[in-house]
Amino acid sequence: MNRLTRGVFAKDKNYNPKELATSIYSPSYISFETVLREAGVIFQHYDTIFVAGPWPKIMTIDKVTITFRKLKDTVLFSSAGVNNKENYSIASPERAFLDTIYLFPKYYFDNLRSIDWERCLELVKIYHNQQLIKRLKKYQKEYAQ
Repeated sequence: MNRLTRGVFAKDKNYNPKELATSIYSPSYISFETVLREAGVIFQHYDTIFVAGPWPKIMTIDKVTITFRKLKDTVLFSSAGVNNKENYSIASPERAFLDTIYLFPKYYFDNLRSIDWERCLELVKIYHNQQLIKRLKKYQKEYAQ
């Protein structure tokens, strides 16, 4: 049994870093650049795992860097657009896209072709934020084919 951080243990060195990242704070889920890169929406590689959580924090555990970004509770507690995989939760590309433009209004995306705009228009309601809706529609207008 390996102790990774206070209250977090792994059976051995072959643990899933994403599972580790979401086990530190609850509620939390993998989002932002981690999901967007896997979906091909951004091309930049990050060694960090980006997590939506209850407060902002950067920590390195066993050579894994985890960046927590704070989202308000109403967003964090909503399961809309968040999928459960094995032993962790991960945002859909649309939810990760919305989380990103919610916190970073002028974020640059390399390839938005895979984004389901209808799904975004459905998910954006959980943020209760008119500016985010305007931002989403601007991205949709600029990038939708």
